[in-house]
Amino acid sequence: MNRTRALVILGLAAVPLCADTLVLRGGRRIEGELVGFRSGRIEFEDYRGRIERYDREDVQRIEFDQDDREEVGGGWGSGNSGRPSGMRERSVSVTASEAWTDTGIDVRRGQSLYFDASGRVSWGKDRKDGPSGEGGNHYNAGRPIPSRPGGALVGRIGRDAFFIGGEKGPIDVRGSGRLYLGVNDDFLQDNSGSFRVIVYY
Repeated sequence: MNRTRALVILGLAAVPLCADTLVLRGGRRIEGELVGFRSGRIEFEDYRGRIERYDREDVQRIEFDQDDREEVGGGWGSGNSGRPSGMRERSVSVTASEAWTDTGIDVRRGQSLYFDASGRVSWGKDRKDGPSGEGGNHYNAGRPIPSRPGGALVGRIGRDAFFIGGEKGPIDVRGSGRLYLGVNDDFLQDNSGSFRVIVYY
């Protein structure tokens, strides 16, 4: 694999997390995929599907594979989304076990938003999906958007929830207020992992 990026762990929580090699301070390299970063610990799934947790101090760096990032995230701003140049952008880690994540972005009615999301979340027994959510359309009245796929990336402005999934945009804002992101699920207690989202606004 062509390793194109290395991220020193310092400041990790503020950067979109999409990794394939975890390098420990002792030199050990672990192939797999970064699941999330929670309470000072890094959750990493190895190539056998086991999720282990590592203290931040024990990790030297995480090496990113650009090819993997493009495959999972659809380009991460590669220009394929057709969004205008010069937009502001913000990286957000959307934790599956929290109802809504505050992006820190205030939007206005009629504004166009673009999203670039990657990662996978576990949101129930044997359920692990990317931003588009589960296959098919399984209605659940308790979810933020009952008629859209479970486990998918969704947004909210005020009381108005809207579907994002794997869409790049544009999504036109119907109301003004703070933008929140979350997972389309009604039971968060058994969830883990996070989506890594770049919001263009």
